[in-house]
Amino acid sequence: MLSNLKKYVSLLAIFYSLSSCSSANNKPVLITFSPDSTAIVVTNIDQDGLYQLKSDKTTDSLKNQLISVVQTPSDSDSTIMETPIAGQVMVTDSSVVFMPEHAFVKGRDYLVSTYLNSRFAGVGNVLKGRMNYAVKPSEQLLHR
Repeated sequence: MLSNLKKYVSLLAIFYSLSSCSSANNKPVLITFSPDSTAIVVTNIDQDGLYQLKSDKTTDSLKNQLISVVQTPSDSDSTIMETPIAGQVMVTDSSVVFMPEHAFVKGRDYLVSTYLNSRFAGVGNVLKGRMNYAVKPSEQLLHR
């Protein structure tokens, strides 16, 4: 009886350590306009991933694929077609910033998608068998 209790306690301790000792940032990324609405700022990025982005010396074309911005039709103006917005991506100390080639138009909606901080599943979901088959992007609809 005592040996079964020891096994149960040790199994519970292992499960607890696996689920709580993750160094990953479990907060979702925060996607907002900059204070002057000239750029889109993505914050709450995992520090390890942000460090890799800052230290990566690849071309800008690869970094420009980190964030996708699409102008979408709004409730007030449904004649607008979904149009991808071209721009440059900059990595700062605590965020990733999307600077569009042309200014965002006041009154329009923009759908922002990014795979930053995305993952298949956390440790708890893996142990429960609840893994996703594809990585889902973080999306935010912003109104200028």
